[in-house]
Amino acid sequence: MSKYQHLYVVIEHEDGMPLPVSLEMLGEARRLIDGFNKKYSSDEKVVAVVLGHNVRKLCEELIFYGADAVIYADSPELRYRRNLIDTKVISQIARSREVVAEFSDTSEFVKPRYMFFGADSIGRHLSSTVLAELESGLASDINKLVIEDLEIKHEHKTKGQAMMYEKTLEMYRPDFSGFLWTTILCLDNRNPAIEREYHPQACSIIPGVFAPIEPDKSRRGIIVEYVPEFDERDLQVRILDRKIVKSAVDFDSHKAVISFGKGVKDSPEQNIKLVSDLAKEIEAEVGISLPISKKLFPVSQGINSTYMIPDRVIGTSGRKVAPLLYIAVGISGAMQHIAGMKESGFVVAINPDENSPIKDECDVFIRGRMEDVIPLLLEELRKQRPTIQVKK
Repeated sequence: MSKYQHLYVVIEHEDGMPLPVSLEMLGEARRLIDGFNKKYSSDEKVVAVVLGHNVRKLCEELIFYGADAVIYADSPELRYRRNLIDTKVISQIARSREVVAEFSDTSEFVKPRYMFFGADSIGRHLSSTVLAELESGLASDINKLVIEDLEIKHEHKTKGQAMMYEKTLEMYRPDFSGFLWTTILCLDNRNPAIEREYHPQACSIIPGVFAPIEPDKSRRGIIVEYVPEFDERDLQVRILDRKIVKSAVDFDSHKAVISFGKGVKDSPEQNIKLVSDLAKEIEAEVGISLPISKKLFPVSQGINSTYMIPDRVIGTSGRKVAPLLYIAVGISGAMQHIAGMKESGFVVAINPDENSPIKDECDVFIRGRMEDVIPLLLEELRKQRPTIQVKK
């Protein structure tokens, strides 16, 4: 048996209701481990890790969604998220042979082989501190995963020698441009001068990328309670009041979404206002491509704080939308953006480059600069408005 075993999925929930990203991660974990066990003739498990208070019922539900085992820590101290406490408890669980003994051979067990977190505001923070505690690496904002045997030749890792790294988790994420993939690997140092092992291989996963599996209530699994140990000094910080702050952008209640990208560059302030005017005219919500959230262009503070924010990003690094009408303005059509809007009912693209990839993803392609096209659309829509209102 290997000293690194199983895929641990850290579950996020609100008072026992799992967040969608948790079920999505379980689904992908199930698919990966099924393939892993078949390929390597193994019997490794998908292990859900749950912290909270009165969460036993949730543990049973996670079995239906693909977990082979659930390890849970139940305490009033774990009802609300406190990163320091959660980090220590999850790290205790990851190193515990006692809980693993309930569903696996522990003769060699040291730590999990792989570990998943959600790439949201909680998971991004928690994943970094847990992996620092476990002394391993972390890949953030991942949207594709493959387990493969890789031959690696690296100046530092292998001292320039070609070596086989078995059962390596290839973790993919989009780079800043949105057009290229970056593959991240968490590899042991096999150079004798700096020899060291790095496990678990871990990542945070972008919400909405993977599909959960259909719940199967006939599935059976093992549920193990872990009794956490708290440092009294950590408990001095208490949550006295708590409010859930929802996203500032409500895509779900709108039948239309208009997104803009780097095509606003010639006159960003004026062009963003044009997009805003068009959105108001058709009662649409406004989205953006990922680079816009990096505040590439000089605009007024009002425009900056309203539109150039992460909550508006459409794509694998942001939100997934499926409105009846989707209008892409000045967006070239990187695959990461397309993944976030491809389920839209009808897609219109406005772009001066007829060879841009977005052309292959839309129902109507308008070749032209937004500065020229949007005013014409607004003019025509305003002409039609009295007729529409009379028909209503």
